[in-house]
Amino acid sequence: MSELQQTGKCIIFSAPSGAGKTTIVHHLLGADLGLAFSVSACSRDPRPNETDGKDYHFLGVEGFKQAIANGDFIEWEEVYANNFYGTLRSELERIWSAGKTVIFDVDVVGGLNIKRIVGDNALAVFVQPPSFEALEERLRGRSTESEEKIAIRLAKAKQELTSASQFDVVLVNDQLERACAEAEEIVHQFLVTA
Repeated sequence: MSELQQTGKCIIFSAPSGAGKTTIVHHLLGADLGLAFSVSACSRDPRPNETDGKDYHFLGVEGFKQAIANGDFIEWEEVYANNFYGTLRSELERIWSAGKTVIFDVDVVGGLNIKRIVGDNALAVFVQPPSFEALEERLRGRSTESEEKIAIRLAKAKQELTSASQFDVVLVNDQLERACAEAEEIVHQFLVTA
């Protein structure tokens, strides 16, 4: 983790996998709020529908470790063994230099790390599923992962749900359209205040 020369605001959306944060972030990017997406870096291989530089910067394990050694990240974590995710300093600089506000779609630990580094210039929103059962149903409904990976995600989700109170706002995603509208209002209010 390293210091950051602050030049703009950040909006952080975090949630357990399957809570709907990515869908809400995509909605916000389509709204006229002056937001630009911070593309996270990861060490895993791309999924069939993912594009390098758009969905993630796919660095591979060795490439990620080299970027850590170079001090390229403002924050990073090893989520699972040899499965790294992080925020590149160059992403924030790119977005701020374009006069935009950075929006993040990151896991809970990453979201809290970014909030700690950026401080009051960041709004941290925790997207909460209506229930743990609903979250499990969403993860299984994706049909993209093995039963073993789903079990790992569910165990992690139980832990992440206990962190909701550490965020500035908890947004319950029980009805997507309402959650998107509420997210838009929360972000707008943060951006218009000093």
